[in-house]
Amino acid sequence: MITSEEIKSRLWSGANELRGSMDATRYKDYMLGLMFYKFLSDKTLKEFAIACGLSATDNWYDEYCNAYLEYGQSIEDMIQNMVGYCIRPEYLYHTWIKDMNSGHFEVQKVMDSLNQFERSISVTSRANDFQGLFANSTLDLSDTSLGSNLNERSKNIQALIRLFEDLDMVSLQDGDVLGDAYEYLIGQFAMESGKKAGEFYTPRQVSEVMAQIVTTNDTIKSIYDPTVGSGSLLLTVKQHLTKEEQKKLEYYGQEKNTATYNLTRMNLLLHGVEPNKMNIKNGDTLSQDWPEDPERPNEGVQFDAVVMNPPYSIKNWNRYGLKPSDPRFEIAGVLPPDSKGDFAFLLHGLYHLSIKGLMAIVLPHGVLFRGAAEGEIRKRLIEKNQIDAVIGLPNNLFTNTGIPVCIIILKKNRELNEPILFIDASRNFVKEGKQNVLQEKDIAKIVDVYKNRTEEKGYSHLASRQELIENEYNMNIPRYVEASDEEIPHDVDAHLYGGIPEKNIQSLKVLNETVQDILNKAFIEKRPGYLELNQSLEELSENIFSSRAIQEKSQKIKATIENYIQCYWTKLHQLNYKNNVSMIKASMLEDIKKCLEEFGQIDIYEGYQIIAEMWKNALMHDAELIEQLGFYQAGRTREPNIVSKKGKEKIQDGWNGAIIPNNLIADYCYEREQEQITALKSRLLDIESELSELLENAKVEDSEENMILGDFLKRNNEGEIQDSFDSKLITAGMKEVTKGSDEYNLLKNVSNLLKEKTSIGKEIKLKEQEVKESVWNRIENLSDEEVDELLYQKWFGSVIEKVLLLVEKPLKKEIAVIDELNKRYSDTLDDIDDEILKLEQEFEKLMSELVVL
Repeated sequence: MITSEEIKSRLWSGANELRGSMDATRYKDYMLGLMFYKFLSDKTLKEFAIACGLSATDNWYDEYCNAYLEYGQSIEDMIQNMVGYCIRPEYLYHTWIKDMNSGHFEVQKVMDSLNQFERSISVTSRANDFQGLFANSTLDLSDTSLGSNLNERSKNIQALIRLFEDLDMVSLQDGDVLGDAYEYLIGQFAMESGKKAGEFYTPRQVSEVMAQIVTTNDTIKSIYDPTVGSGSLLLTVKQHLTKEEQKKLEYYGQEKNTATYNLTRMNLLLHGVEPNKMNIKNGDTLSQDWPEDPERPNEGVQFDAVVMNPPYSIKNWNRYGLKPSDPRFEIAGVLPPDSKGDFAFLLHGLYHLSIKGLMAIVLPHGVLFRGAAEGEIRKRLIEKNQIDAVIGLPNNLFTNTGIPVCIIILKKNRELNEPILFIDASRNFVKEGKQNVLQEKDIAKIVDVYKNRTEEKGYSHLASRQELIENEYNMNIPRYVEASDEEIPHDVDAHLYGGIPEKNIQSLKVLNETVQDILNKAFIEKRPGYLELNQSLEELSENIFSSRAIQEKSQKIKATIENYIQCYWTKLHQLNYKNNVSMIKASMLEDIKKCLEEFGQIDIYEGYQIIAEMWKNALMHDAELIEQLGFYQAGRTREPNIVSKKGKEKIQDGWNGAIIPNNLIADYCYEREQEQITALKSRLLDIESELSELLENAKVEDSEENMILGDFLKRNNEGEIQDSFDSKLITAGMKEVTKGSDEYNLLKNVSNLLKEKTSIGKEIKLKEQEVKESVWNRIENLSDEEVDELLYQKWFGSVIEKVLLLVEKPLKKEIAVIDELNKRYSDTLDDIDDEILKLEQEFEKLMSELVVL
């Protein structure tokens, strides 16, 4: 019982712990390579178990070893026919573990196993899918980066092998958990690798935009990535297809870097891509065309979808003497400049796009406006009407470059004179560490605007061919999408004579559409065209938010969201392998937009983000466990709480609810005990405050407290006063003064406070431990009703409140505008003149009072 999030966290934590100072780009090859070999070993045993009718309780490893001793080659042939390879018992990952446990581990045996894999591939299988995966150039276990000597290397390699020891890779692959974890590790290594990451990884959010757009195509049976990297783009497209479509999908890709090429094949296989559906080549995309159709050498193989994130503006791309007559570049009539290969990749991909296909490519903005040959290519593509959309993204999205990039969408079957859609999403992001990141709402908005071809001021525009011609085929996004300027122009008359321009109030769209009567009553005419606020801003705000219109709207939204939650609350109870997690998540995100669309002035993508974050922060993890165990069983499942002690020793400290947090159980099931603890903590704060005040007063020389308590302050070895009282000195001091005296009473007070502080501290610790232990025992005994109550609170407890805030948000924004305008024009020219006159008079009076000595 393990979720993808738990595997990701565990593996990445292990990677960081074991990597040491090794470069992330190199270490990823070792870690991901051994992870894949564990999968191949598990797959060998699983296929053997199925063929022999073994049960889950049988020892597959022992059975396989015994069968191989007896039947040898026939066993090998049988498994090769099933999966295309067969790992012999002595070379299994499990044998490495056995050797480690018995103290007979040798690094050489691991190297032999990896080398032997080449000879385990069936001659009748698509050998290209497996050959070279563990080449010495990629997985050199004698590399001193793994350890300066054999003993150190052995220790580090064993630790890495142990990382995957207890994972059933085949079972994890079935739920796509293994593939997700593998992809996550690739992404994490990319962030650690900096500029080298561009060789193998496209950030998830960029992949999502491209994948969701190309899958708007009705039928996708084949997909091609000419600069495939780790295969992340191909796999992201796969995720947005139905299970039936995925079964039929043919994957094509080419990668120049051999290590990354190996990574691609491993990644696809781990994501359940069948070898017979996978066509990945190790080669240079631009040097010569691939794939080719032998029967039609001048046409090239064409695909329903083409996606790529090529290296940006590579120099000397045409080292192979290519000519404009190359079929890939004929459409342009000229070759891209040798100093920048961006259009070479674009034209290559377009050449392989089918008539009804869709292509998405990530490129630097320079391709949109650079002249010379690139300008000619742009002109030809526009004239042939093959550019469908241009999407500007924020800068600093990629780990390997900070420059802003764009996604260009191309089609070959566009309607005559169909405009090109320009989207400027460059300002829609959040910052995470050093990187800018598109949020789920940003991705959803880009895709929706593309699908619906909608125009939005400051965000998107449909540019006609005439506009493009007038701009001389320059496609720089700011020429077509002008950034919104929210700054309200200053009104000179208003500054001179006061009053808020009436046109500014009329432009407040949300307030005028919802509470126009309240808005009208809030202003009186100061003079024609100018208004004056006749009430405080606080009063206006109160009137707006308590108005019938806003209250009714809030109630309708609340009812709508309650129905929405109830619908998915039921579906989450019914989670299983048929009604799976990804389907529910996609449906839930799509439906929240539909729910909010009927209410004007609400940003539906803000609502989308609320649900997306709920999935990210809790529901994805919980839903995976519910899918495995069932709703109530998952709610009653507990896991060991493992904590680290000094020296990195890890021990168990009680239990955690697998999906219901302990603190929720404590608050709900032990409310009275929690209130008692809260009251004790409150009293403890009061005591500490009293002691702090006495302490500070005791430090003040000649104060009454100083004279009595000064000698009872703790001091260090150098005699410097510390921030606490010495309880032993105080106890002794009380014996030396008269009972009932001021000195005695003050010392007694401090003594009592110190004793009470100690006593309450112990009581709090005891009661908290009692509650913790009660919660540990309660987890497995929660009733169905309690599971329902707690999970509803965890997932949906704040959703309605957050959605209702979306009603207030645009209102508050426009109220803030009123406040700004009111302050801006509150001082007229006459007021300023009066103030100047007043200051001059005060200055003259001051001057007259000066006496010259």
